[in-house]
Amino acid sequence: MAVSGQQVKSPVMVSCKSNSPVELLVHDAALEKLKAEAENLRALTLTARQLCDIEMLMNGGFTPLDGFLTEEDYNSVLDNVRLANGKLWPMPITLDVTEKQAEGIAVGDRLSLLDDFGNLMAVMTVKSKWVPDKKREAEKIFGSPDDECHPAIAYLFQEAGNVYLGGPVEGVQLPIHYDYNDLRLTPLEVRGSFRRCGFTRVCGFQTRNPMHRSHRELTLRAARDAKANILIHPVVGMTKPGDVDYFTRVRVYLEILKTYPPGMAMVSLLPLAMRMAGPREALWHALIRRNYGCTHFVIGRDHAGPGKNRDGKNFYGDYDAQNFVRQFGEEVGINILTYNHMVYVEDRGEYYEIDKVPEGCSIKSISGTELRRRLQKGIPIPDWFSFERVVKILRDSYPPRHKQGFTVFFTGFSGSGKSTIASALGVALMEDGRRPCITIDGEEARKHLSTELGFSKDDRNMNIRRLSWVAAQVTKAR
Repeated sequence: MAVSGQQVKSPVMVSCKSNSPVELLVHDAALEKLKAEAENLRALTLTARQLCDIEMLMNGGFTPLDGFLTEEDYNSVLDNVRLANGKLWPMPITLDVTEKQAEGIAVGDRLSLLDDFGNLMAVMTVKSKWVPDKKREAEKIFGSPDDECHPAIAYLFQEAGNVYLGGPVEGVQLPIHYDYNDLRLTPLEVRGSFRRCGFTRVCGFQTRNPMHRSHRELTLRAARDAKANILIHPVVGMTKPGDVDYFTRVRVYLEILKTYPPGMAMVSLLPLAMRMAGPREALWHALIRRNYGCTHFVIGRDHAGPGKNRDGKNFYGDYDAQNFVRQFGEEVGINILTYNHMVYVEDRGEYYEIDKVPEGCSIKSISGTELRRRLQKGIPIPDWFSFERVVKILRDSYPPRHKQGFTVFFTGFSGSGKSTIASALGVALMEDGRRPCITIDGEEARKHLSTELGFSKDDRNMNIRRLSWVAAQVTKAR
């Protein structure tokens, strides 16, 4: 875990209303027995979202869940925002499979759950198997039965399997990560870091975007209001399609961490698959941060909103999430801090909540769309909006269009001059010198990539798809 400035050690426990998170990992002799059993069980390979879910289940982040929801719990969550036993829980965590995968699976069966590389993650006991009403789920959780402008609704209908399995899991190991392992702390590890640093009141800050000056000001304001330290807790699982990649974002978080007073803030990463469910998601995020040991949690404007619906309007109101979570009061078990949109007041040289701007003062703000436009076109980003080092990190990862790679694909009849024109263009680009250039000849590529293909229409199309894939990888590498 990264901490701003020098850590201060202390044995003081965090004051938090929740019990400790419950990890679902098996240990010692029981683990070896479980591994041996798993070798003879039917195996399911988990999707990217399911891997995030299984990690949060096993590390205790999804306490009080003991596995994927059963049909009874699923229906209760949809209708009552609670598990069947009455415990508060707003999000259906289900193991969706295809009809083909579901064939032969019966209640009472035990399944091995694997990652993409065949590594055993957990063993699940099937307690429920059912076909959900996806339109009902979409309506209850996301507010629309079929608007696929919402990325989670699109996922539900286009990618998620049509059969759900529910039941407890026994964890073998957490998913394997090769990046930022010093920042990927479990709830119990985060709580241990709080103790070592002497953090007794901690305000959790959820983010899926790069942080700029307004976010820093918001977290500092929350820290002052709560008399607390700050946990910057960004999501590095699945977020909204098109978001800035998490490698870039983590570099931003570590850079902005340097701007906090020593010992005030720390960064840890959250392997969550977001659903962008607005109000329900805000409650979900609060419960998760309670499990991680936070005593306070910030819910800002349009928390976890997915953007525009099919009518061009926001799926949720700016403050729907705040109002939704407030209705559960102390039952949430964590103090909720709410703030309005932060804007820069030029006359004062500082940030204010938009409803607290002094009368007559001019304000400035840059939207996410405008920031992307400035990055794409190389337009300056003002100091009042962000930090110089943060902007550099973003520009390095997302250079303007004239510095990005591109592919020129030549097609035509045999002998029409494709190779001649491509060669001439390649020489011209190399002479220009501003970009490295590589020419992939179709016939040469066929010898190395597609020797088994003939010249039928299907084979020609397959060869083109392979060439296009290779070209795309070269383009991405610039």
